[in-house]
Amino acid sequence: MRPKRSAVLRKGHNYRRKMPEHLELQQLVDGVLQGTTRHRSLSWLQCSCPYLGIILATVSSFFFSLCSVIVKGLVDVNPIELATFRFIGVLLPSIPIAIYREESFFPEGKRIILVLRCFVGTTGLMLSFYAFRHMPLADASVIIFSTPVFVAIFARLFLREACGMFNVITIVLTLIGVVLITKPPFLFGDNQVSIVDEQIMENSYDIWGPVAALSSTLFGANAYVLLRALKGLHFSVIMSNFGAFALLYTLIVCYYIGALCWPLCGTDRFLVIALALFSFGGQILLTLALQYEQAGPVAIARSADIVFAFIWQIMFFKETPSLYSVLGALLVVSSVVLSGLRKWAMALPRDSEVRKKLHFLYLE
Repeated sequence: MRPKRSAVLRKGHNYRRKMPEHLELQQLVDGVLQGTTRHRSLSWLQCSCPYLGIILATVSSFFFSLCSVIVKGLVDVNPIELATFRFIGVLLPSIPIAIYREESFFPEGKRIILVLRCFVGTTGLMLSFYAFRHMPLADASVIIFSTPVFVAIFARLFLREACGMFNVITIVLTLIGVVLITKPPFLFGDNQVSIVDEQIMENSYDIWGPVAALSSTLFGANAYVLLRALKGLHFSVIMSNFGAFALLYTLIVCYYIGALCWPLCGTDRFLVIALALFSFGGQILLTLALQYEQAGPVAIARSADIVFAFIWQIMFFKETPSLYSVLGALLVVSSVVLSGLRKWAMALPRDSEVRKKLHFLYLE
């Protein structure tokens, strides 16, 4: 005897209600559920190169690290104005791609999320540029890089996903690492010692650099969640909206603070153009990486950003990182790598031998 249609519907409704909310978070944030829509333009590359997403994320880190070097080095240009040029580099190449694909620039059902993603993303990037200018390059990069760890906090607040013991441990490790990097005065004293060109120098503590870096991390964590919620859209649509909103936003801020001016030196103008190109390359590669690979491996690959930052800091700015900075970086990178491994392991089949070996990552 067949069950009544109403009973079947109630059963299906109850199943959906009882489905773990963690799966919803993975659909929005991790992108590990089967059946996720992916773009076909690079499908042949993905088949021939199974690590395509990881490679794209690593190259993206390289481009973004070069952007931070330019922001750090162009001391005569306001960092907010540099952010404006960066967003021009994001916007201009995105529009023709969206037009060619006949994409809707402002699709219904995604508009509120698009605007929110644009706002938090723009604010976070402006704060990160300020941090690059007022902190050692590697220190600022490590703090901003800790964004994926804090995603668990906002997933708990906005997506109602449980924040288990594993998340608590990684967050605590990250916070300890951030404290070692920022070296707050009430723990380490008012004066900080740095080594520049093999000379020991004492500097007064600048609190606004670390504050900007931490604020950028919080905004970036929200942007990360919102970006995964938009993963069904083509990257050209996301980047066109992001570039247009951010360009208008930064122009208003630059006008208000009186920072609207064209760089005077020929070298500075060349670097500004390079900043726009590197920004577009890094953004498009990161967006594609998150669509062709699970968020866990992408987060691990993005740790290359820290390695590049330390290399550039020593190579271009002759600043030797302190022991506290190195220890803090190790803690932050360890937390991000562990989080990435956990996401990757949870996406594996339950009977996978690798998943069984990584059972310690399932701490709830």
